[in-house]
Parts: sequence; C-alpha cells; structure tokens
Amino acid sequence: MSLMLYEKKDFIGFITLHRPDVMNAFNFESLLQLQDIVQKIRHDRDVRAVLITGSGEKAFSVGADLKERKHLSPEDVMRNVHKIGEVFSEISELPQPTIAAINGYTFGGGMELALACDFRLAVKGTKMGLTETSLGIIPGAGGTQRLPRLIGETKALELILTARKITAEQAEQLGLVNKVTESHDLMNESLKLANEMLANAPIALQQAKFAVRQGMSVDLNTALKIERKAYEVTIPTDDRKEALQAFSEKRKPNFQGK
Repeated sequence: MSLMLYEKKDFIGFITLHRPDVMNAFNFESLLQLQDIVQKIRHDRDVRAVLITGSGEKAFSVGADLKERKHLSPEDVMRNVHKIGEVFSEISELPQPTIAAINGYTFGGGMELALACDFRLAVKGTKMGLTETSLGIIPGAGGTQRLPRLIGETKALELILTARKITAEQAEQLGLVNKVTESHDLMNESLKLANEMLANAPIALQQAKFAVRQGMSVDLNTALKIERKAYEVTIPTDDRKEALQAFSEKRKPNFQGK
C-alpha cells in the first residue's frame, strides 16, 4: 500500500503524505517510502523544485503514529526516531528548493518535516507546534535545532517548552511561515512560488541554496568562501551562456539545467 504518493509534473516533484485516516502520522513503513522518494528526487535532473503536502483536508501531519509507538519496544522507538531524523535531514539537504504546503494540523514530527523544507505556506487558521514535551519526550527529528535557527533561540525555546500550539497567522508573524492562504488557494500559491523559482537557472538555484544553507552555520569569512566556490560552479554552465544570449536578444532564457 502506498503511504506516500509521488508524481512529477512540469519540473516539480509532488510528495503527498498519504495516511489520512490517522492524519498522515508517520509509521516506520511510511518513513521508508518517503526516504525512497527523496533519494530518487535528489538525482533527478527533471525535478527542479519539490512540493510536500498532506492527503485530505484535516492534516499535513500530526507526527509520529502514537498508536504504533505504544506497542514498540524502546529499541524500536529509537529505530523510528533515528529514521525520521535521517529522512528529514535528507529532505533538508536536497539540492532543489522545497516547499511545505501545510493544509491542516501540523504537530511534532509533522512540524519538523515542515521545518526541514525551505519554505512553508499554510492554510488560514491551521494549528501547528512542536508538542513533544507534553508527551514526555522532546523533538527528535531536528526541531530543537531548526526552529531556533529560524525564529531565534528565546522564542523557539518558549514554544518547545510550553508545547504550545499556534495558528498559521501567529507562525507567519514569527517568520515560521512564509504565507498564509485560504484553503482553496494553498496549492495555487505554492505553485506560484515554485514557478517563480523555476523561471531561473536550475544550477544557479541549487548553488544559491547551497551557499545560504552552508554559510549560515559558519563564520562570515568562511561563508564568503563558500559563496565564491558556489558561484564558480555556475560560470562554465550552458545556462549562464544562455542567459547572456537571451539578454542580448531581448527574450526569456530557456534554461536546461546544464
């Protein structure tokens, strides 16, 4: 049974978390399926952006499948925690820009998945949060590290230690969500953002993302060297030459990702 749906269209890879009966909670098998999709996307030159959403209208994902976890041994729980962290890191490290289209409840591991993406758009009124401390655990798939890097240490610590659930509108004010939309506009707005990026050179997009992501974790001088190296990757590309040719001919460039 497919617990993750995947399709590719117009240079966008669409991943849909597909367990609507349990609000798209992650069990071990769903994580394995998600990992397989992500690994294929990483090396697919025909995928220039990735959009992740949840099946149904209630939830993006409420995180770990607690019904499954209730019956797991401590060793199996650690296996699941390791796997979910591993998969979300692979998503974070994808060279393509990634968008989380948050269509409903987003808690725990679901929130951590959204944090692993580059951009987050959310439906108006949606509730979200890192709620693990209310369950006697802590965020274990990157939440304690990615959230403070995104909104600052003090506010992130407040949200994590209180297990507070916030609305999409509050998340937008914190800089956690890029845009809040009506439910019927979520996919259109997500595609609009993706297509704005897809109008640009694929290799340049990937190198810009690489420079920003790598540079944020080092000192400025090292980060500037990372930027220079990423820039150098774009110089010999056919896309750079095409951009110059298109400029001289006063037309839009036709980028091939080469």
